[in-house]
Amino acid sequence: MKLKAPGLPPLPNVRLEVLEDLSPQGASGFLRLRRRRLRAHYPDGSASEPFEYDEVGRRAIDAAVMLAHYDDARGVPYVYLRSASRPPVAMRDKARSPLLEEHDHGGLWELPAGLVEPGEQTPEGVVGTAQRELLEELGFEVERSQLLPLGPSTFPAPGIVSERQFYFHVQVDPNQRKAPELDGSPLERFGEVIDVPLADALAWCANGGIEDVKTELGLRRFADIVARGRRSD
Repeated sequence: MKLKAPGLPPLPNVRLEVLEDLSPQGASGFLRLRRRRLRAHYPDGSASEPFEYDEVGRRAIDAAVMLAHYDDARGVPYVYLRSASRPPVAMRDKARSPLLEEHDHGGLWELPAGLVEPGEQTPEGVVGTAQRELLEELGFEVERSQLLPLGPSTFPAPGIVSERQFYFHVQVDPNQRKAPELDGSPLERFGEVIDVPLADALAWCANGGIEDVKTELGLRRFADIVARGRRSD
């Protein structure tokens, strides 16, 4: 259920009308271009001129993001990160980048995540996605009841794709971790899993070592939970 934030003003009532679907037809790959001719209708009763808008779609549109954690013998919280090879990052055009020293290997440290498949597109199904992907990507087998919400869902790139990301956290026993099952993708070969102090992961977010936005958001949300727990002790 989506909750209204107290004091947040209502959004302007701008309604979009689909005039024509101009999406390319035929077979597509993992992603599909959706192109529509739209008209915007405004609160004062006026309307825009027709305009075209492109977005990206895919068969499984939403994703679950999982933060697995444990406390060491001193009570220091640790979190798990996984390396990810991202071709769009590897193939960025350096000539157009504002950064002087942009790497080109396409590797990022991330919280594990996975797509919500057709048949899992319910609140209970999304928890099942998180359970499955945690085993595939980190090697932890947990009960669904152990997966706890980590704040509300978010749209990571709403100007391009309608993907909604759902966040979970789960306490795990590091001694129970198995070899990740993976999904057979060439990009997952030689991937590494690391467990690091939460404080270190947050420092890497601050200095640019961690560049994946869902990962930083999940880490900061979990840090808030840890801080609230300490205040209540």
